[in-house]
Amino acid sequence: MNTQNNSLSTLALQKFKKNFWGVFSLGIISCIGLISIFAYVFAPDASKNANQMHLSIHSKSPGFKVQMLTIPSGINSEQNVFSKLFFGKNNTDTEVPIQSYQISGNKLNYTEYASDGLKGLEKQIDLSKFPNSNYKNYIDNRSFIFGTDKYGRDYLSRILIGSRISFFIGFVAVFISLIVGLLMGSIAGYYGGKVDAFIMWIINITWSIPTLLLVITITLALGKGFWQVFIAVGLTMWVEVARVVRGQIISAKEMQYITAARALGYNDYRIITKHILPNIFGPLIVISAANFAAAILIESGLSFLGIGAQPPMASWGAMIKDHYNYIILGKPYLALIPGICIMLLVMAFMLVGNALRDALDVKG
Repeated sequence: MNTQNNSLSTLALQKFKKNFWGVFSLGIISCIGLISIFAYVFAPDASKNANQMHLSIHSKSPGFKVQMLTIPSGINSEQNVFSKLFFGKNNTDTEVPIQSYQISGNKLNYTEYASDGLKGLEKQIDLSKFPNSNYKNYIDNRSFIFGTDKYGRDYLSRILIGSRISFFIGFVAVFISLIVGLLMGSIAGYYGGKVDAFIMWIINITWSIPTLLLVITITLALGKGFWQVFIAVGLTMWVEVARVVRGQIISAKEMQYITAARALGYNDYRIITKHILPNIFGPLIVISAANFAAAILIESGLSFLGIGAQPPMASWGAMIKDHYNYIILGKPYLALIPGICIMLLVMAFMLVGNALRDALDVKG
């Protein structure tokens, strides 16, 4: 039996490897996953939530460059390496975009950046503000690959850090939906009768409520926030899993190996978990891939409505909401970049789901 399972798994893996778009999409998902985990390593702005605002350089085009003066605050931030790596650093220094600077005695005179050919304010600061009066280490040429958003934040950094919510909501939502769906579907399919009728009634009631409306209701009940959205999306996606599991168990429980298991005196829990569920794992993988894509779209919609992740937390859906007006103001990329990221991630999950469906199709 184990040899047969191994051979079927090997055959499915070989079929999956031959699917170019499936393998390519899995590579995209893996890359986005690594970026989301180590977002602060790749992000040019490694401050928490990439929230360094520079209103004087707001809504700048991709490739924009400016001189940046960093004024030390003198406050030592007690933060360990783990916290900086995964949650960003607590940046207490002040960053000022400047047009020019010069040294006069023990003063640093600088002109703040101003757009549209205007001249910015002229200010000065004592060189003693800089450690060892070494001001040169605090002036650098900053390049914004994706430009800046309407608050003057580095857009590339916001995109990288925003991938965390869109990526991880899929895992959390699918995990919750699998737990609830497997439990409800297994009980309904295996025991049947009134138990099945009652659970199917719950499933049909849940199914009849529009998904987005149900998510909004749960989110408002739990409160606005990061984890509340994850839980709300997961609690609305279990019905698809439950229906698939129920149907598969109804078919599987009439098979001869289940009859043999009952004859050997195995209890219901062992029959369901050890004999039935492993044999319906294929359809669960496929529906989980589809639920990943659906969870990403739902979270993006919630963030667009202002119910999802709250500012200053970066989210692709919230970034579209903040900048969709710029589509008609000559800077459509501010809304298109996060939109393309969402489309790319959703499409990758859908293509992987299709590839898994073909690989696990025993008739093929």
